[in-house]
Amino acid sequence: MKVLQIYRTYFPDPPGGLQEAIRQICLSTQPHGVESTVYTLSPDPVPARIRRPEGEVVRAKSWWAPASCDLGLKDAIDLFSEEARKADVLHFQFPWPYADLLNLLPAARGKPRIMTYQSDIVRQRLLGLAYQPLLRHTLAAMDAVVATSPNYAASSRVLTGLVPQAKLRVIPLAIQDRSEAQRQSASTGICERLGVQPGNFVLSLGVLRYYKGLHTLVSAAGRIEAPVVIAGSGPEADRLMAQARDSGGKVVFAGQVTDEEKDELLQACSVFAFPSHLRSEAFGMVLVEASMFATPMVTCDIGSGMSYVNKSGETGLSVQPQCPDELGEAINRIMADKKLAQEMGAAARKRYELLFSSEALGRAYASLYRELLNKRI
Repeated sequence: MKVLQIYRTYFPDPPGGLQEAIRQICLSTQPHGVESTVYTLSPDPVPARIRRPEGEVVRAKSWWAPASCDLGLKDAIDLFSEEARKADVLHFQFPWPYADLLNLLPAARGKPRIMTYQSDIVRQRLLGLAYQPLLRHTLAAMDAVVATSPNYAASSRVLTGLVPQAKLRVIPLAIQDRSEAQRQSASTGICERLGVQPGNFVLSLGVLRYYKGLHTLVSAAGRIEAPVVIAGSGPEADRLMAQARDSGGKVVFAGQVTDEEKDELLQACSVFAFPSHLRSEAFGMVLVEASMFATPMVTCDIGSGMSYVNKSGETGLSVQPQCPDELGEAINRIMADKKLAQEMGAAARKRYELLFSSEALGRAYASLYRELLNKRI
């Protein structure tokens, strides 16, 4: 079975949680006979075709990206049409309004179509209103719409108001287990390079975007009784660094780290802090990675999938968004109580194995692909 994954950006362009989510869907469905191709746009699509372990990545030129919506021209339309005709199933990732236009093309008709609804449109409210008629048409064309957590399925106005319950499914994001490989690998020296002691620092990592709430973590740094490491790059980097100079705490900016360095930091940190404060953070893929490494977490309660991954009081703690005092207090509470930290870390690992493993993800998506394909036959 051939599945075409469709999203605006993908590796090797700068990584993010959604790109990783797509990669994991591709990898986890391979044992079930699914061959994946990822269709995407890129500012520099050379080479146009890249062979990766999860499948082939096919890229057209991104000519403009207003409001983070990459747009292509005729070459992008032609490439999509070519790949859609080859595919048995089309799998769209939301949000990307340009993909709604691709869905209107003749090559998409007659194919089983799935949308994984990753996040509500939060920041671009006016554009979101103008987009509503096209979104309604796209949702009506989908054979299934997947929410990544029951929390988001129940709290998103789009999912509760525009998607019939018969079409709505819940399949949590997941990731392949790397914890054993990390334990057996040689040290990258990342902790030494950053000047932090393993087992005695707070970690946050990801693309430094407006909705990540990292300004709250930096504000809380002066209250936290350990260094705070922020790993990743993005548009908020300069502002956060300027804020950190006046924070009164030790904030270390690691910049973009390698996959090996990321895993070493996840294994070595005491607490993983993820203070995203807007519903653009619908799930938090990196929380699954923290759970994989049995790391207790502190997140914000915004009614999204973050509260599904990090079960407050069990796998970590949840606080009110944009509240530095609460965030710092929760982090200090876990760091000061080694027994509590171990219990929460163990619970996070158990929850990962039960809900967020690649085996569970692969079974769920492969089953859904086949179900919808069989309905078309």
